Amino acid sequence: MDIRVGDTITLKKPHPCGGRDFLVTRTGMDIKIKCCMCGREVMVPRSRIEKNIKGILH
Repeated sequence: MDIRVGDTITLKKPHPCGGRDFLVTRTGMDIKIKCCMCGREVMVPRSRIEKNIKGILH
């Protein structure tokens, strides 16, 4: 899956704040995403992100 820095991804499960959209700030073996609703940043393994992506906005 082609995920790049600056993409906005929508995940299947929402963040505890209620937001589903995340901004990709770093890629590699782990992907760093930032919640578009509350601003919290999380690092998640690439395999887990690829499994839970609903859509990508470039």
